[in-house]
Amino acid sequence: MADHTAAELVARAQGEISAAALPNQFLDALERGQVPRDRLSWLAGEEYRIVDSDRRSFALLASRYPERPAGPFFLTLAEGEAEAFRLLHDFAAALGMSEKDLHVYEPRPLAQAYPAYVAQRALFGTAAEVALAMLANLEEWGSYCGRTASALRDQYGFGETAVAFFRYFAESPPGFAEQAEAVVAAGLAAGDSPEDIARAPRLLHAYETAFWDTLAAGLI
Repeated sequence: MADHTAAELVARAQGEISAAALPNQFLDALERGQVPRDRLSWLAGEEYRIVDSDRRSFALLASRYPERPAGPFFLTLAEGEAEAFRLLHDFAAALGMSEKDLHVYEPRPLAQAYPAYVAQRALFGTAAEVALAMLANLEEWGSYCGRTASALRDQYGFGETAVAFFRYFAESPPGFAEQAEAVVAAGLAAGDSPEDIARAPRLLHAYETAFWDTLAAGLI
């Protein structure tokens, strides 16, 4: 993979993620109105842990790589997670879950593999690895969030305030792709391993798949 450009790594990673995509059984059930309300509390409880962890991970990356383009990129992501964390409480409130309920919720291990990997890379990995992983998986994650918001509205009667958390992630922030690719390019220029950078999106995708599979366990 020597001499690959950032654009080539992005294209390859996006192609691999697209090829690896499988049906999302949780969302399929959600769109049929077949997810019981207590399972929706799993979604809120798991995201409560994930968003808080990702916010910290992105802040750590910004501190490790403070110069442009990585520093501003990860600071923006950390700020975005903080906003998402606020919106998540509206979803939880619609389920009748308080802050205490979210805090005492017992997370499922495989549902938390995704933020654990992000935190690991934030501590031990490179900015380019995380930037490519987030970029390559963004389209699928965004589509899943859009489907979740629509299903909660159409099948469960949730209002727009309650689903705003999912709407927030359904669209990529302006300039996100360009900024992420710039971080990858900077990493390559600094001598980061293209193999390590390319591996991160595949692993992140596998861990995100585990999240959705955990939510679907026993439903089908």
